Amino acid sequence: LQLAESGGGLVEPGGSLRLSCASTGWSLDAYAIGWFRQVPGKEREAVSCISNSGDNLWFADSVKGRFTISRDNAKKTVWLQVNSLKPEDTAVYYCATDYRDHCGILPTLLPKFGVWGQGTQVTVSA
Repeated sequence: LQLAESGGGLVEPGGSLRLSCASTGWSLDAYAIGWFRQVPGKEREAVSCISNSGDNLWFADSVKGRFTISRDNAKKTVWLQVNSLKPEDTAVYYCATDYRDHCGILPTLLPKFGVWGQGTQVTVSA
């Protein structure tokens, strides 16, 4: 299983982006997918998670009401819609899975475990 993120870029405060996490091989339909972000010098933090079926969602308090997550298993893709962006949302965004079908402890996944994509840069600046 390999994951690849895309969709990052430079956006003004208040703007939106749609980040994609695509499997380049295996189907994703058995796995929950989490989105994380990291700023240089800080620990990677989880922002959202979606179960394999899409029925269960989780969001960090810092992004609730601004970010949404969705998936299309037939397209082997999970999306993170990021709205009302703030400068503090600037980070490299990663998707990952721990091979479980539910979010559970996925938001606590460390970089040395599971499967991670290479990341996509989101920069929020005027």
